[in-house]
Amino acid sequence: MKPIRILVCDDSLLVRSRLKESLRQCGDHEVFEAKDGQGAVDLYKQHLPELVFLDIVMPEKDGLEALHLIKQFDAAARVVIVSSAGTQSHLRKAIEAGATDFIQKPWEQKQVESIIARVLSERDEQHV
Repeated sequence: MKPIRILVCDDSLLVRSRLKESLRQCGDHEVFEAKDGQGAVDLYKQHLPELVFLDIVMPEKDGLEALHLIKQFDAAARVVIVSSAGTQSHLRKAIEAGATDFIQKPWEQKQVESIIARVLSERDEQHV
């Protein structure tokens, strides 16, 4: 199984570390980190990851701005919103802007595994 490129973007170092550990348990994937929305956009353009985990509430550029810019650059981008409770209006805006999925902090390992499995399955279908 070929690893996938994944971008993790959250302003919290602790959240990024925990998410990277969750991803490590799913396989030997190539993971890039950004601490704000502008960093996520820049890294997306540079590495073209197959999957993005994106927080909404961040300094510099928030997740919604970053999502818009990433989707503008690549309409097929797979972006999963990772956010805390109490952000229903943000979540609705993110889905409308093209987010493919949503997980709430704190997430469960099986949620991350399910998302990774779906991305791998979609990639395999494209290469048949």
